Amino acid sequence: MARSTRMFDFSASVKKLCIDVVERVPEFHHIEMEQIAVTFAQARRSVSHGLQAKLTPMRFEKGELTTYRSGETWTVNRLFDNEREILYILTFYLPRFLNHCFREKMITIFHELYHVSPEFDGDIRRLEGHYHVHSHSQNEYDRHMGVLVDKYLAMNPPKELSQFLNNTFKELNKQYGGVVGLQLPIPKLIRVNERSA
Repeated sequence: MARSTRMFDFSASVKKLCIDVVERVPEFHHIEMEQIAVTFAQARRSVSHGLQAKLTPMRFEKGELTTYRSGETWTVNRLFDNEREILYILTFYLPRFLNHCFREKMITIFHELYHVSPEFDGDIRRLEGHYHVHSHSQNEYDRHMGVLVDKYLAMNPPKELSQFLNNTFKELNKQYGGVVGLQLPIPKLIRVNERSA
């Protein structure tokens, strides 16, 4: 993707903000942002509701490289940035994500970061109970993220790191002449025997 020096680099801006968040907020100290690819994808429908972002783990439960499903063993292609392995892909759906209020955008970022396993092993955080992704209530999960957002903002982080979240996609596009960033396809499951072949 061609980039203009004037265009707004969404991926780089989110990554800088995330680096500061994980340095300041103890609940995220286990995260190494160098091993998380921050990407964007185009939202298929121009509506405000729907998926804002998602975290794709590059390994399976307990950091395993393979999983057993439907009587077969599966894996995914591993990703590397030079020699550093990428353990997670953090994807934001644009323009939808940027067309919400500042607080909701911050909660969304924290929401996805909190999915990262405390072991930082490429798996997701698995909560207690049947609903291991968001516990029994996603609303309660997001209320907890709101508490963490307030905790972070009370530390007076540099405002320039999150300033871009005060703008909509249209406003950023107009101000910078375009919004660019990293785009990666979501890895697909591969049968181990197919990969060997």
